Amino acid sequence: MTNAPALQFRVHETSGAMTALPFSADRLVIAGWAGRDEASLRHHIQELASIGIAPPSRTPLFYAAAAGLLTQAAVLEVLGTETSGEVEPLLVLAHGETFVGVGSDHTDRQAEAWSVPHSKQLCGKPVGRDLWRFSDVAPHWDQIVLRAWIPDASGGWELYQEGTAAGLRRPDELAALAGGLAPGSAMLCGTLGAIGGVRPAAGFRMQLHDPVLGRSIDHAYRVVALPVVK
Repeated sequence: MTNAPALQFRVHETSGAMTALPFSADRLVIAGWAGRDEASLRHHIQELASIGIAPPSRTPLFYAAAAGLLTQAAVLEVLGTETSGEVEPLLVLAHGETFVGVGSDHTDRQAEAWSVPHSKQLCGKPVGRDLWRFSDVAPHWDQIVLRAWIPDASGGWELYQEGTAAGLRRPDELAALAGGLAPGSAMLCGTLGAIGGVRPAAGFRMQLHDPVLGRSIDHAYRVVALPVVK
């Protein structure tokens, strides 16, 4: 067991009903290099290589991270200004069921250049409060759309990532490749390439959209950079 704080989720049923789901994670897994399409995967590897991050030894990779990094706070404090978010499907296993939501693998890019596993530990991992039952979306999972935005110079929001889940390995496939996930586990399931390249921002908005059932999961957070004292 961990000392991870309880997260307060809301499960949205296809009927429109909603039930509360308190959840304390025992394990957090971050799936990296989880692209299904080889061209898109190479693009993501190349864009990270452009900021000094070495290519993976194999794909996908599964990074163990502290479960206490999961957060639903509206403000994320980070060290320095070289961090950025990544929209990802979030897999949650609780009470014998599998749920899906949205999360951000917010990462320290300076640390990532010398150690990806270490960089995963340096920032909180924001997640939305809303979940769907994976069984409700599994039949049309490839049509699910992931989007993220960052603040622009005019005070609005600029599209930063967008694509369908067809570009990533399925969450159930990733769970199997990771050796199976027990109840109490959470997994961030990979991301898409950034439009215009990976870059830091003072805020992050993310969305999981289901065009078949006509619903979305949204979450946003503000990024506060703490000073680096030398």
